[in-house]
Amino acid sequence: MIRRYCDVHKNVWPEVMEGQKQVGILDMQIFRRGTHVFMIMDTVDDFDFERDMSRLATLPRQAEWEAYVAKAQGSDPTLPSHKKWRLMEKIFELEK
Repeated sequence: MIRRYCDVHKNVWPEVMEGQKQVGILDMQIFRRGTHVFMIMDTVDDFDFERDMSRLATLPRQAEWEAYVAKAQGSDPTLPSHKKWRLMEKIFELEK
């Protein structure tokens, strides 16, 4: 399943990437270690995770993408992205 998840992300749909930019995501990186994935998002200063990820879910092809990726995540395809990912507290940054 994790291999499929990685393969899916080799060809992210252009509408999905454009939608991410529209809601204030400047850059996104996903890392994998075994069966765990970790995402880093660089966003605009006033980005609100729940609000903006909820807005993202309404943009073209986003719901379709979430359902497609859910098959590789083993998650409920009806869950929006902000319910699958959890925020973490940053405790260190080398450069600011």
